[in-house]
Amino acid sequence: MALNTSPEAPVPVGEVSRLIGGWIDRLGAVWVEGQITQLSRRPGAGVVFMTLRDPSHDVSLTVTCYRAVFDRVADVVSEGARVVVHGKPEWYAQRGRLSLRVADIRPVGVGELLARLERLKRSLAAEGLFAAERKKPLPFLPRLIGLVTGRASAAERDVLETARQRWPAVRFAVRNVAVQGVHAVPQVIQAVKELDADPAVDVIIVARGGGSVEDLLPFSDEQLVRTVADCVTPVVSAIGHEPDTPLLDLVADLRSRTPTHAAKDVVPDVREEMERVRQLRERALRAVETMLERQERGLADTMSRPVMARPYTMVKEREEQVEALLDRSRRTLGHLLDRAGTELEHTLARVVALSPAATLRRGYAVLQRADGSAVRAPGEVADGEELRARLAEGELTVVARRADEGE
Repeated sequence: MALNTSPEAPVPVGEVSRLIGGWIDRLGAVWVEGQITQLSRRPGAGVVFMTLRDPSHDVSLTVTCYRAVFDRVADVVSEGARVVVHGKPEWYAQRGRLSLRVADIRPVGVGELLARLERLKRSLAAEGLFAAERKKPLPFLPRLIGLVTGRASAAERDVLETARQRWPAVRFAVRNVAVQGVHAVPQVIQAVKELDADPAVDVIIVARGGGSVEDLLPFSDEQLVRTVADCVTPVVSAIGHEPDTPLLDLVADLRSRTPTHAAKDVVPDVREEMERVRQLRERALRAVETMLERQERGLADTMSRPVMARPYTMVKEREEQVEALLDRSRRTLGHLLDRAGTELEHTLARVVALSPAATLRRGYAVLQRADGSAVRAPGEVADGEELRARLAEGELTVVARRADEGE
């Protein structure tokens, strides 16, 4: 229930602290997992003080327990150990401080950790975070390499020295972080995000030397795995030795066996590249020489043929063929013209034979009225009507006279 306060009616500090304590008491006892970062067992004291930290986030909580509770697990629990505790949150009203009063402490063994990692591995694989199609190719020659590793560590030295031996001009943006313990995960995540946000960085290497299963646990953290999966920049994982397989190896775009191999995988060897260029130049020169030799042999073979020795022979043969074709075409055209002339004469003769003029020359005449129409029957002409008689050699004017029947 919210308090009704104002500048004129404030709540005393003691009242606020008492209310916070009441709200916390309602939470009850809870099971909590974390990593012990500080452990204080004062001689003669009946209470043990610890700090329990979240391995994935920058969050810690003060824990207290009776010495008898801690003594039951004192042989297997120390600073850096992962534990599961059962306790009740308590609020110290006088100091305004929260702590967890623990009644049971259970160490998380290696077997349990490996089982959890296997379950997390299956869950992330089902989401597709380890799929091959998500892998991004590495640049051939990166301009700037981001390196996330421990400060002054053997992994940092191996990566830098190996890379500079292979390509002296290579540049690095190094982020030194904790590579084990409770601070490792948040620092590695922050470093990876910073390098991924830098457009000048072409590839990121996360490197660490070998260690125990507990030492390498930060590189199997779910938050770190998801951060690497979301990176736009290609990420290379070089954690531990070859048998070590943290989950970071599965989500990274390339998994290198060791930090030294990571430098070899990311940075090309200038000597090898120069030798490769030399071999390619020699191969190209041999290919060009072979092509020229083949063309020269083909040209020599062509020039040795008889037609090339006497090139006009081919022209003369073509000239004779052209003359023969011309002569043939003239004869063909002459035959066609002769045949057409004969056909024309025959047609003309038929036209003359069928001409009206020829009929007139045989003694016939054509009677025409004044309007030029031909007379075909006596009934078309009136008695005394003048008609024109067209003969073969001229015309006559005649007068029609109807003959009496019987004459």
